[in-house]
Amino acid sequence: MRVLTRTRVLTLLAGLALAGLPRALPAEMLAITGATIHTLGAQGTIRNGTLLIENGRIRAVGATVTLPAGVRRIDARGKVVTPGLFDSFSQIGTVEVNAVPGSADSSVDDDRVTAAFNVADALNPRSTLIAVNRIEGLTRAVVAPGTGKSLIAGQGAVIHLGGPGDYIVRSPAAMFAVLGEAGAGLTGGSRAGAMLRLREAFQDAVDYAANRKSFEQGDRREYSLSRLDLEALGPVVKGQLPLVLSVDRASDIEAALRLAKELDLKLILAGVTEGWMVARQIAEAKVPVLVNPLTNLPGSFESLGATLENAARLHKAGVTLAFMTGDAHNSRNIKQGAGNAVAYGMPWEAALAAMTSVPARIWGIADHYGTLEPGKDADVVIWDGDPLEVTTFADAVFIRGREMPMKSRQTELRDRYKNLQTPLPPAYQKP
Repeated sequence: MRVLTRTRVLTLLAGLALAGLPRALPAEMLAITGATIHTLGAQGTIRNGTLLIENGRIRAVGATVTLPAGVRRIDARGKVVTPGLFDSFSQIGTVEVNAVPGSADSSVDDDRVTAAFNVADALNPRSTLIAVNRIEGLTRAVVAPGTGKSLIAGQGAVIHLGGPGDYIVRSPAAMFAVLGEAGAGLTGGSRAGAMLRLREAFQDAVDYAANRKSFEQGDRREYSLSRLDLEALGPVVKGQLPLVLSVDRASDIEAALRLAKELDLKLILAGVTEGWMVARQIAEAKVPVLVNPLTNLPGSFESLGATLENAARLHKAGVTLAFMTGDAHNSRNIKQGAGNAVAYGMPWEAALAAMTSVPARIWGIADHYGTLEPGKDADVVIWDGDPLEVTTFADAVFIRGREMPMKSRQTELRDRYKNLQTPLPPAYQKP
């Protein structure tokens, strides 16, 4: 019987890990022709349209686009073209295998505050999970710190899924914290305790910013947070960096809105399972929300009002809404969630916008991503049908104009074993 040495095993694992990594391609001019193009911009939906890409950006889009000589063409008749999809709350690149602690870098254990923690320092752009999600149309994501171990968990980042290089689009993108049952559990057992700790942390950050020199000279009172945490919270209390609060119960949402108004914070709400109950208040406060539209069952007493109509009701009330999964392995399911939201009353175009143009605005990158318009980054997906249908797949994915390989660890394993008549690799053969 053939014995696998440690070196052989590591070589095989490395081969799987590299599956789907994009290779550097020379800059080229590319035209996608004959497609139904959902620009989500001023031109709306273009039938039998053409999209011209040059040097990583969209050069032109329309029903009548003059193509230069020698341009590479992709015939997309019968296909649908959209911007690349965006997951507004994920763990991509910080978690590889949930059950293996050494492959999980999304959080640190602390029952108080870890505001200075930044996931950008632990991101792995070569994660096998990136290709798994990318080949199903996901091109950008917010990577958030885990919010179950610290009241203020730390700072998240916006990334693109185009592989190693300048994959970090914005860091820090936001500060992440938690209220509700999780926040109460971290602060003595009461929601009031969590609000008390948050107020204390933000008030200390305000005082530190105003009296930093005195603090450094030892002429200021002690603070409840470390110096690094206070510095990290500075942009939050100044309204320069968004605070993402994970909340589900309607009363917790109302408490979060009051806190943001009191401290003049730039607030984003995540989760909001019972958001539909207080949709009017959220809309009036002009606070955007991040929702998983597949949430339909109570996970605890704080989400008894869970319903698949949540996204549709929030949208109808005028709430700015983006979709999220909170996942590392299956952020790709965001388009299934969008389809479900449409099935339960959300307009189709609004559901597509909730994972493209709307998150681009929320996360401050709408100047170069989110719509298919001249000058924007060419994050483009060609679909073989309606992208909100579970039976639809991506034919091609472009990130900043680079065509991504439509391979992942999963497709490599599928192709290896789907035909048992093909000889297995030597390591799997009998002696």
